[in-house]
Amino acid sequence: MDVTLADLTMQERYKIIVGLIVPRPIAWVSTVNAAGVNNCAPYSFFNAFSEEPPLCVLGFGRRPDDLTKHSLNNILATNEFVVNLVDEETANAMHVSSENIPEGESEFTLAGLTPTPASVVRHPRIKEAVAGFECRVWKSIEVSHERVLVIGEMLLAFAREGVIDPANKRRSGASMRIVTAPRASALPCPGRCRSSGGR
Repeated sequence: MDVTLADLTMQERYKIIVGLIVPRPIAWVSTVNAAGVNNCAPYSFFNAFSEEPPLCVLGFGRRPDDLTKHSLNNILATNEFVVNLVDEETANAMHVSSENIPEGESEFTLAGLTPTPASVVRHPRIKEAVAGFECRVWKSIEVSHERVLVIGEMLLAFAREGVIDPANKRRSGASMRIVTAPRASALPCPGRCRSSGGR
């Protein structure tokens, strides 16, 4: 079967892309807005891109009300962000944090998460996250009205004790169970849970 993507609707293209390009890691992006409200949201259009310089790539769509997502607003206002990684222990909280809530409310509070200061950027980490990266915007590209691509330079990596081998700098065996898309959607999730689309 051949499918010419230009002949499809945007939603049809999305279904094919996310259905075939799997697994995809989930970027649980944490930021703080100008009013001091902490924000966190999951995004599955994410991956590592380069080690020299160390770059990651994030794709942002728009909110259901066609406004820019809160995470992206905060990133573009500061040129910084934190990518937290999701494991099985935090998967339910990740789902809860994908709710579309007003900008003045915090997903940290909604999901029962703890903001903790980052080391080199102004945005908070998610204390419960197994690992992650503190990032500075390397470049942002407005691909279309629907999509913005953010390339982030990873300045600092953080992880729970035992995740990174201090001698060889590799991940230590089965020390963490990272949740990826679409597997995250199949995990049990109590309460108001949605797919990893962020705000």
